[in-house]
Amino acid sequence: MNMKKWSTMGLAASMVLVAAGCGKTAAPASETTKPAASTAPTAAATAAASAAPTAAAAKKLTGDFEIQYFVGGYGDKWWKKVIADFQAANPDLKIKESAGPKINEQMKPRWIAGNPPDFVYIDGPELFDRQMVTDGLLEDLTEWYKDAKNVDGDKISDLLAQQPPQYDGKIYNIPFVLNSWGIFYDKALFKDKGWAEPKDFEDFMKQSEAIKAAGINPFIHTGKYPYYINGAFLFPAIVSANNNDYKLLQDMANNNPEAWKNPAILKGLDKIVQMRDKGFIDKASVQINHTDSQSLFLQHKDAFIPNGLWLPNEMAKDVPQGFDFGFIPSITQDKGGKVVANTSTATFAIAKKAKNKDAAKAFMQFVFAKAQAGQWAELSGAPSNIKGDISSSKAPNFVKDAAKYLSSSDTVVVPTVSFAADVDKAMQDATVALTIGTITPQEWVKRVSDVVAKQKK
Repeated sequence: MNMKKWSTMGLAASMVLVAAGCGKTAAPASETTKPAASTAPTAAATAAASAAPTAAAAKKLTGDFEIQYFVGGYGDKWWKKVIADFQAANPDLKIKESAGPKINEQMKPRWIAGNPPDFVYIDGPELFDRQMVTDGLLEDLTEWYKDAKNVDGDKISDLLAQQPPQYDGKIYNIPFVLNSWGIFYDKALFKDKGWAEPKDFEDFMKQSEAIKAAGINPFIHTGKYPYYINGAFLFPAIVSANNNDYKLLQDMANNNPEAWKNPAILKGLDKIVQMRDKGFIDKASVQINHTDSQSLFLQHKDAFIPNGLWLPNEMAKDVPQGFDFGFIPSITQDKGGKVVANTSTATFAIAKKAKNKDAAKAFMQFVFAKAQAGQWAELSGAPSNIKGDISSSKAPNFVKDAAKYLSSSDTVVVPTVSFAADVDKAMQDATVALTIGTITPQEWVKRVSDVVAKQKK
């Protein structure tokens, strides 16, 4: 979902990746001026929200205020709720929602023409934060962020699990959604079969032997979009092989030629080879997309699938009765090793040419209230980037499981790592080739490092 974003906005050459592999939704693109009546806030929520203007802004908010948000695997329930609450707190503000699964593509001409919305959720295809900064499309929030407080009076910077990305030392977007790649399985199936959740790679291979013997493919991935297996399997394997130091991934993403010589990369790739040579990878993987692989997983044709936390929400209509999603961030650590959670964030930003920056900043302060963490987890099926215990919330169990991993001292939490488009594409292509045995790990490294070398010229 939010893991592979690329830009045709700044007019950079794009990979043809269909990121919204995680953007499946039945909701059409929409532009509305008022939240639907069915999403009206509860009395309690409205009462809580009514205090917002005092904390969020010194003056009453008026005029037009437009919000652009992508509707993908996380759905739009949270957006409808929070916008309704913000509207109730600011009745003189005319809010326009520009939203839908294709909204980024639809809004691109307006960004290019210098007529963007005021507030933007950077997620899904056609939006890439680094390119938007390079193209001068986003407001510089560096000074504002230093002392910015949410509507409860809490300093926003103190609440975040991951701090905003910096571009030449400046801040333009603030992460709200915290996603983790990982491995899903069905707890109910495993209980029925007497299989245990794997604690490490040796355990995973042992469980996979039993799974294969039972006539089920142990592992399926999305061959058309190999960033799933890279994000959930390969990158954690590389971090584990590098003594739990994720700086190697960052050096790789920065196109440091020396990083690509690190033997930890080969060790990580060897985990894929071991799986492949044991026949644990479903042969259908190489040619199928995200929903096809997820459907086979839900049908128990396959026991494990690498994916992001949006998976259960994205496939909600197809989940069989009794299916109980289990989630572990990584299965590639050696015995006794730490779990590695390869995370990504989706961020909020304000357009540099926003017409109502006061409302945009007030909304930023509104959404970063602690109460939104539990609401986001409950309504979207993913943790927010706001620190806090969601164990008592109505969030799905797999989200609570993920949150526990992300807050545990026994987990290595890898901050969002973003590769150059050409390098990322080379890694994806090479990984697919490795899974079917047409190249070796050494050839994988050569393929990708050759592209890195071109980037450095």
